[in-house]
This record gives sequence, C-alpha cells and structure tokens, in this order.
Amino acid sequence: MDIAYIPSPSTGVIHLGPIPLRGYAFCIIIGVFVAVWLGNRRWIARGGKPGTVADIAVWAVPFGLVGGRLYHVITDYQLYFGEGRNWVDAFKIWEGGLGIWGAIALGAVGAWIGCRLRGIPLPAWADALAPGIALAQACGRWGNWFNQELYGRATDLPWAVEITAGPNRDAGTYHPTFLYESLWCVGVALLVIWADRRFKLGHGRAFALYVAAYCVGRGWIEYMRVDEAHHILGLRLNVWTSIVVFVLAVVYLVLSAKLRPGRETVVEPVASGDKGDDAAPADADAPAKAVDAKKAPVLTKDAPAKAEAEDEAKDEAKAPEPGKL
Repeated sequence: MDIAYIPSPSTGVIHLGPIPLRGYAFCIIIGVFVAVWLGNRRWIARGGKPGTVADIAVWAVPFGLVGGRLYHVITDYQLYFGEGRNWVDAFKIWEGGLGIWGAIALGAVGAWIGCRLRGIPLPAWADALAPGIALAQACGRWGNWFNQELYGRATDLPWAVEITAGPNRDAGTYHPTFLYESLWCVGVALLVIWADRRFKLGHGRAFALYVAAYCVGRGWIEYMRVDEAHHILGLRLNVWTSIVVFVLAVVYLVLSAKLRPGRETVVEPVASGDKGDDAAPADADAPAKAVDAKKAPVLTKDAPAKAEAEDEAKDEAKAPEPGKL
C-alpha cells in the first residue's frame, strides 16, 4: 500500500548554463541573510547602529564556514582519508558537511575580531544575533534535504522523507531528521526572543540560552540518525558534544546572572563626531550673529543716564566761550 511521504528533489543542483546553482548553498546563503536581518533589528533595538551586525558578520561568516567544515572533516575523517577515499573531497563543501559546533566556535573568533575593531562587547553582539543564528540553522537544514542526507531510521509515518538509491544509501522512507531539527531551531529562536523580552537578558545570556536549548533538541535528533558516525560508550559523538556544550551553557547562564546581572546599557560607543537624533540642528546664521554681537553695544541699567551725560557734554563743548560772541 502506498503511503504519504515527503519527496526528495531529483537533484540538488540546477545548471544555469555553465554555472551550477546548488540547493545546499542556497539554503546556507538564505540562512545568513535571515540571521543578519534579524540581528540588525535586535541590535538597533538595543541601542546599536544600523549596519554594525553586517560589518561584524563579514568576519564571523567566513570563519564559521571554515570552522564548520573543519569540525566535520575531523570528526568524520574516514569519509575523506579512509581506504578508497579521495582527500580532495574534504574541500567540496557544496556536497554537504558542516558541523555547527565548529561553525559556532570559529565563527565566534571571527566575531571577536570584528567586535574588537569596532570597540563592541562580543556578548552583547552575540545576544542580538542568537535567535537569528537559530533561524539560519533552520534554513540551512533544508540543504540536507536537497542532498538526501542526514535522515533517520526507516519509518512509514505520513511525514517520512523518500530517499532514492545512491552511494552509501538505500531507497526507502525515513525519519526526516533535517525537518525535525529545522522546526526545533524555529522553536529555539522564538524561545530566545520571548525570554529576552521577558527577562532582559544581557552579557551573553541570550546566546547561552540559544546554545542550551539547541543542544537539547540536537541530542535526541542526533540519536535518531543512521548515517555513519563515531560512537563513544554506545552514543554518537555529537550526542556527547551536545551534553557537554549544554552543561557549559547552563553553567554560564547561572554564573553570569550572579556576577553580571541586568543588561548592558551601552552596546556601541558613539564617535566624538557623531550626534544623536535628538541633537538641536545647527544654526547656519550663528557665525554672522556672533560677529554682530561683538559690534552691538552692551546695554546696562546705567546706559540711559550715561547717554544723557554724554549729550550734555557735547552741547557744552559746542557753546561759545564768553567774550567771543
């Protein structure tokens, strides 16, 4: 009996002449734009300047892509350096394979460099970007759908994803773990936005909440996957990574709330030449008025009496001396 399922694309790439347009790359690019757009809105709401998030993202995104790829290649080295493998494939990022743990870690290094150049506290910038990163992950996971990868165990559920036969995969219907993680990331983004408004999170706590909430979902979703992975004590490596990172995020949340309560009042320094929106407009006639003010006589309470005395003195000077009439 036929069952309902989510069909997979017949191909993950469309050729526009000689130029290949890859679905995986499109999902990553869309995710970056969503993260920067939402992060910019949140940064401005916190008192920052428009465009700052994008300027720092210029540093964070390339570092993040390199970090994500390095984590994937290191933890799944057998896919590229095992027997019968071609190590050149390690550079083919368009075929999939980005580890979020490495992307966040090395992306944070790039963001730190950008923040240092702008004199901005990294925790405040990370708080503004946190829900945007979650939404970027939600978009990026659909790249796995284009590549027919990272699915779960076989199932006949109505929302199962259809996988066609290919290298290292059998045709069938499987749990769409890419969809589960995408929806989970949307929920994480909404959670962070709500908590930030409700509790005025600051000093990196919104980002820590995002990390902790994502790890909870990644743990059970990772457990469902059937792709090749290293195991430690019966658990996949990424499950252990989720546990460790979750604990670190929660510890940071607790300690940060005790040591640095509240939220930053200033997130971006104002240059000496900058003026706020409420500043009074400059008076174009100010220089002329200043010159006229120097020429104008200074009036005092005794000014009328002095003027009268001066007039009398002038009249006496004009009067003829006696005997000269």
